[in-house]
Amino acid sequence: MKLTILGCYAATPRTFTNPSAQVLDINNHKFLIDCGEGTQVELRRNKVKFSRIQHIFISHLHGDHCFGLVGLISTFRLLNRDTDLHIYGPKGIKEIITLQLKLSNSWTNYLLIFHELDSKEPQLLYEDDKVTVETIPLKHRIYTNGFLFREKPGPRKLLINEISRYKIDVSLYNSVKQGKDVVSEDGKLIPNHWVTAPPDPPKSYAYCSDTVYDEGIIEQLKDVSVLYHESTFLEEHLELAFPTKHSTAKQAAAIAKGANAGRLILGHFSTRYGDLNLFKTEAETVYSNVALADDGKIFNL
Repeated sequence: MKLTILGCYAATPRTFTNPSAQVLDINNHKFLIDCGEGTQVELRRNKVKFSRIQHIFISHLHGDHCFGLVGLISTFRLLNRDTDLHIYGPKGIKEIITLQLKLSNSWTNYLLIFHELDSKEPQLLYEDDKVTVETIPLKHRIYTNGFLFREKPGPRKLLINEISRYKIDVSLYNSVKQGKDVVSEDGKLIPNHWVTAPPDPPKSYAYCSDTVYDEGIIEQLKDVSVLYHESTFLEEHLELAFPTKHSTAKQAAAIAKGANAGRLILGHFSTRYGDLNLFKTEAETVYSNVALADDGKIFNL
């Protein structure tokens, strides 16, 4: 699992920072999460192949999270994309995008499939044999969701020396990896645990931006491998957090601690701060395993 930060700052883009966007590589999927201004430039800068993006998840309709979307969709058209594109976001996102395409006479030559959201309860958005994606209902000034990405348990690991020892035919390897007992070449029933080891524990990633401090999400995030949580403010500006429905670094750390997250990544920093290390220092007073997002930074999770 790999996370590429394309932008992690709040509000307006600057010449040296970008608003929210990131790419999650998980089990051969490449998911784009949020799409602020400049996202397609950062995708190119980070050498992310446009054709690999088939699912885009938009947390909410504030501009710093979605103003880059129609530009990316239009570029896909200019590149003669022919594969479907799924867009998951709040109700209204289809109207926004299709109106822009209509008035510019720029209809796509590929299928746009919108999945509009309005539920205030966690909702399964995507599932295949390897990955699930569900919403994390957040509390912001407008309807907002985070997203929880989970790997499904993988196949069991073959113990090659034991496979050879018990003379198991190669045609049975898939059955063995699925946990089945098999019959060896000399007719003996071989219990699965003799020739396999458990798979690696499945990983998970939670994206929470934007939101006021909300302990109500902790239960859904229990034991998440990696949590990205907005930290717009430091505690010195705590009085700004609640009215704007944002969080501080210390509050993000409290969520990570309560959820027993494996790692916390802080992001969505207000541009009022010159030294981002202050966010890490503050969060570490509550929770130890803290990292700072930054544009272009890659996390191998």
